Amino acid sequence: MARRAVLSVSDKTGVVEFAAGLAGLGFEIVSTGGTARALREAGVPVTEVSEVTRFPECLEGRVKTLHPGVLAGVLARPTEEHRRTLEELDIRPVDVVAVNLYPFAATVARPGVTYEEAVEQIDVGGPTMIRAAAKNHERVTVVVDPADYAAVLAELRERGDTSGQTRRRLMVKVFTMTAAYDAAIAAHFAAAAGDALPPVVALAGTRARELRYGENPHQPAAVYLPPGGSGGILGAMQRQGKQLSFNNIVDMEAAWALVREWTTPAAVVIKHTNPSGAGTGASVDEAYEKALATDPVSAFGGILAINGEIGEALAKRICEHFYEVVLAPRVTPAALALLSAKKNLRVMELGEAFFEPPASWVAKQVSGGLLVQGQDPVVAGEVRGAKVVTRRAPTDEEWAALEFAWRVAKHVRSNAIVFARADATAAIGAGQMSRVDSARLAVSKATASLAGTAVGSDAFFPFPDGLEEVVRAGATAVAQPGGAVKDADVIAAADRLGIAMVFTGLRHFRH
Repeated sequence: MARRAVLSVSDKTGVVEFAAGLAGLGFEIVSTGGTARALREAGVPVTEVSEVTRFPECLEGRVKTLHPGVLAGVLARPTEEHRRTLEELDIRPVDVVAVNLYPFAATVARPGVTYEEAVEQIDVGGPTMIRAAAKNHERVTVVVDPADYAAVLAELRERGDTSGQTRRRLMVKVFTMTAAYDAAIAAHFAAAAGDALPPVVALAGTRARELRYGENPHQPAAVYLPPGGSGGILGAMQRQGKQLSFNNIVDMEAAWALVREWTTPAAVVIKHTNPSGAGTGASVDEAYEKALATDPVSAFGGILAINGEIGEALAKRICEHFYEVVLAPRVTPAALALLSAKKNLRVMELGEAFFEPPASWVAKQVSGGLLVQGQDPVVAGEVRGAKVVTRRAPTDEEWAALEFAWRVAKHVRSNAIVFARADATAAIGAGQMSRVDSARLAVSKATASLAGTAVGSDAFFPFPDGLEEVVRAGATAVAQPGGAVKDADVIAAADRLGIAMVFTGLRHFRH
């Protein structure tokens, strides 16, 4: 008797070839709806699921495979008792299940999707089938990812069955997919109800590729992707260069997050997740020069992110320096030809995905669980709407410089001090244990005079000393959240020094 395979897929990538391969190995192909139609049109012999269940599909296709005639064949173990039960009920065992789920995430990502449309994309039969097959992976091969079709066919041809190791690997993939699928449903409807954070978080992923190592050579590392692939940084197309490292990817994320603060042409250089420079201009070429000028020494071996197209002229300038990664929405063919002279330089192109909004929340793993928080966007008008607490208000030029410094400070490891002008950073102090030390560090790294700059501080100055340090270096305006016990002393120092200072009422720690 022919072995039986049940195929019912929303993503029909490669399913015709897979079904044809199974049929060539003597499998009877049982299928439903659109999958059966696609296979039949391609000339693959198909048995409709209703012929197996002896019950018609009903409720507009909501009920198809949820029947003992199919599920008992999937769940039957290779025991004498189960074999006799199947014979008595005239049910044949199912050996292969290839099912993927309704595209819920893709559907709800569409602008204007209705509540009813979202509900209709909640798959019921699919998760039941693959969970049943995964539970019985001792005997049944379950495939939810078209990328696995070729490997499964190869094993079936070579050895007549898949190995236990393969079936276990595919089983894990099933529960990864269903966990992520259910979490996406819960998160979508929670968001629709106004919940700021999802009630369920499932960071599910399948190992896509191993990295050479993690943050250090003794740490193993790999990239894990959610079911259906990925967007964001991990969805970038690598145009050239050697394999990305763990640290490259982390730094790319930081660079991408910062450069997207501006809709005007902008460039940023990131080193160890901290900005070494940021600039804006009439063109990305001009923005790049300003970003590099902040700290060209630290830019060595950094990550460069551009929020526009990299052309030939900019590529020539980039080639004059050493970067690990260049990241942009687009890179012209002429620019790629020039950048190819830097054999190890990774050139990453994101296309329109570069401008997609960030996720509404972020997670950090700690021992025992996850910490989840909402994103930290810079609110429009956060600086311009700040409270002027000194006798002197900022000038128009100082307001613009404060706004630039404030945007960058949000992306600098705490304690963060950023000197800036209206279109570029001038000096950055990051990650020190005290704010005054961050101020001194920034001043020590300045490559040009800081006279007339503005300063953004990610949190309040606890004492006047940090403020006095930045003013001594040349700053004439400061933006900070306020809220320190000694705010009055800091304000008095600012008035004594003749600078303008504003309190935003919001801090931007980055740990």
